[in-house]
Amino acid sequence: TPRAVATHLMMQARPDLSTSAETVYLAASVHLSAPPELLSLAARFPGGCGSDWMYHQLQVANGNAIMRVPAVRWTLELVDDIKAFTAAQRTCSQYGGFMSQAQLFDNHTFGLSILEAGSMDPHQRMLLETSYTVFHSAGQRKALLAGCELPVLLGIERSDWMLSQLPRTKSSVYEVSSTHESVASGRISFSLGLQGVCMSINAACASTLVAVHAAKCFSHAQSYNKDGSMAAALGASLKLHPASTLAIAAAGMLSVDGRCKTLDKRANGYVRSECIGALTLQCG
Repeated sequence: TPRAVATHLMMQARPDLSTSAETVYLAASVHLSAPPELLSLAARFPGGCGSDWMYHQLQVANGNAIMRVPAVRWTLELVDDIKAFTAAQRTCSQYGGFMSQAQLFDNHTFGLSILEAGSMDPHQRMLLETSYTVFHSAGQRKALLAGCELPVLLGIERSDWMLSQLPRTKSSVYEVSSTHESVASGRISFSLGLQGVCMSINAACASTLVAVHAAKCFSHAQSYNKDGSMAAALGASLKLHPASTLAIAAAGMLSVDGRCKTLDKRANGYVRSECIGALTLQCG
């Protein structure tokens, strides 16, 4: 049973506890249910909103971050044959929540050449910026992080970056490392000199939630051996190509008027949106 497995593992990890199976199980339950301490938070949201304004925007909820698709994302007529899509698809693909200036990046700060930075998935570029911010907010300096066994858990879905690229006559040497989601978490660890677990997690819409849960588990596990064990969890989602939006619209999942009306009898679908977020937590 799950209880028997938990008891066995706790008796192996904590032999100093009572040999009573029930006592060990209860001790494990109390320990694992202790909430981790949130050390820092960094995020970027549509409408020019960052983590500094997040709580105010959520509490007041009088803003509107949904807009028509900006030209820097896509122009449907230029991407595909618009006549091949239904009216509902064309309408739904016009709306979304998009982060401004997502295409900008200071490559010199991260020691990257213009060629490599230009080929990188914007997910990776923005995750580098956000990871630096969240560790700085936690009072951590890059020089002190180098060599630390700090876990980095990243929630990220399939990226549209490869679909949005123009055909190349010659493949770039950076193409493989710049387009795969599996590389995104490793790039964060590499740039900061971290030597702990780094993992990219694709659990669809729950990717970031699973990453946060995994970070909590890793931090709990490490707290047995060292006090104040820290872990980082990040999540990223950018809409860079209309293919996914058109497919979801064809399934009747998107709102034709570009508005979410959750728990409302007028609800007629949802609206896709972007976000980059990161947090550091500590257990022990």
